[in-house]
Amino acid sequence: MVRDTSRLDVEVSVQARVLIVAREDAIAGPLSEGLDRLGWRTVTARGPHAALAALNDLQIEAAIIDTTCAGDDPAALATRMKQAVAPRLMPIVAIGEPDDHLKTAFDLILTAPLHPAQAVMRLESLVRMAVAEEEFELRLATFSEKVRQLDAPGRDGGALRILAVGEPAPQFLALSNALARQGAEVVGAFTAYTAFDYLHEKPFDAVVLWGGQDHSEALSIGAGMRRNTRLYHIPTMLYLAEDSYVGVNEAFHKGITDVASPESPETETASRVVELARSYRRQTMIRTALEKARSTGLMDATTGLFTRELFAGHLGRMASAARARNRPLSVCVLRISDTAEVKAARAGGWLDRAAPQIGSMIGRLVRVEDTAARLAPEVFALALPATQGHEARSAAERIGAVIGCTAFDAGDGKPPFVVSFDVGIAAVEPGENPANALERAAAKSLQKTG
Repeated sequence: MVRDTSRLDVEVSVQARVLIVAREDAIAGPLSEGLDRLGWRTVTARGPHAALAALNDLQIEAAIIDTTCAGDDPAALATRMKQAVAPRLMPIVAIGEPDDHLKTAFDLILTAPLHPAQAVMRLESLVRMAVAEEEFELRLATFSEKVRQLDAPGRDGGALRILAVGEPAPQFLALSNALARQGAEVVGAFTAYTAFDYLHEKPFDAVVLWGGQDHSEALSIGAGMRRNTRLYHIPTMLYLAEDSYVGVNEAFHKGITDVASPESPETETASRVVELARSYRRQTMIRTALEKARSTGLMDATTGLFTRELFAGHLGRMASAARARNRPLSVCVLRISDTAEVKAARAGGWLDRAAPQIGSMIGRLVRVEDTAARLAPEVFALALPATQGHEARSAAERIGAVIGCTAFDAGDGKPPFVVSFDVGIAAVEPGENPANALERAAAKSLQKTG
């Protein structure tokens, strides 16, 4: 349902997540419908004034701006929109031609037409990056109180590294040369085997896939990267001829990040690849900075998780920030279930030996922006920023399912034992003391009903 006002066209939904700023229905309509269908509810503004009005009324996570309707200075509009939602960080994607002026204000620049599946992949990544940046600021404050400093995310890291996969066709070589002229370091791989060897040997910021007339191998590489947790977020650009049997929809739904035509100018395609690589490089630096918290000497020595005391202080800071940024915050308590085999393992001392490994696994299974802690020898907690209660439950159940598939040594020739969790979830309510929310989650975990 669309409410039509003189300044703003708004899809009536309190759960709108994305603001689309576009004057033309040919751009806004299909993109809005596609994003809504994929779970990213949208609101549409027809111009700058309507966009700022929408930000005042709705909790928007990200914005997409068609630069042709943003006035003489799209970068200025993006800056004003970011300021309007501060201190919440809101990624903004531009639909337009990449140039240096736009790069200063936009998180990513994509050329039209923007496919909904393509947009969702980029939005998921950018929103997570924004939340991670917010969390890094909080951890800086928390660790500073303990006289520990975290290194800020790097600003450079050297030339962007691009892996070009495919036979050396003239257009593909021309693209590699165009990327090199833009300062990127390009590595060529002729086969899928060679490509994955390179991907496992060194870090890359983007991958360009050339399939020629047969795109099956290129698509299999993209799909293989999406099945690998370490390679999952690396953006992939697929060269797709207009007469190809592979459709754009199929390519995006198989995990390809962007699609280019061999008929497009190489400089234009190279700029798009560099944009994707630049965004990914920034995400990588933020994740690396967050992960360094584990080496500060303040964490639980056996698991690498937050200690109970450190977690309590940081949770209070997270709750205050969530209120200021108008973001949800959820907490989970995971208590090792008191099953018969766990009791036997506890009696033999084998559960004590397994608990550090279990905690370490939890730390690896959560998102980098989430905070995991060990509250007691057999009790763990999670603080999940920008996460609703039902999303927190899904995360806890996923962690439990993975750990539940792991067998732990029971010694003395006895069969290995497995563990499950009693889980409690609580969303921190507006104005609620986060300690009370944690107590509610702990009480639910004791009920064994979650």
